[in-house]
Amino acid sequence: MSTDRIILGIDPGTNILGYGLIYNKDKKIELITMNVIKLNKLTDPYLKLKTIFEEILGIIEHYKPDELAIEAPFFGKNVQSMLKLGRAQGVAIAAALYKSLPVYEYSPRKIKQAITGKGGASKEQVASMLARIVPINVITEYYDATDALGVAVCHYFQKNTLTEKKEYSGWKSFVSNNPARVK
Repeated sequence: MSTDRIILGIDPGTNILGYGLIYNKDKKIELITMNVIKLNKLTDPYLKLKTIFEEILGIIEHYKPDELAIEAPFFGKNVQSMLKLGRAQGVAIAAALYKSLPVYEYSPRKIKQAITGKGGASKEQVASMLARIVPINVITEYYDATDALGVAVCHYFQKNTLTEKKEYSGWKSFVSNNPARVK
């Protein structure tokens, strides 16, 4: 059974939005691309949202990903920043849904944990570990791009773990399939 799929990871932002795409085939991953969408020169917040929507649609149409993984907004003290970030995330999700892509959301802590083993890892540590996991042939000056790649890789790890789990129709089914676990 082939597991070919392309995962688009997004690190949402209203000034710089990172994205990374990986190709997954037979439990191996390789980098397709990673980059950023620069929005800091746009002053109209609604124009930024429109640009995010259009750019994400363009990425989806060009690379044809099978799934979107996106970083959830973190809870900070600045409510206005959280609202702006939530809007950027929502528009990116809307673009994916418009193209009928399944969407998966991961907390920053979960992503860092999946990549480095530490939920409190720095952006530098995440980028360094990603370079060991995925052969990175793209050089970027933005951690937003490596963070987005981290979201895609986190989803790859989560999805592979989830697909290895068995489903049971009820307690009797679980007991009969797991005699050593139930005494």
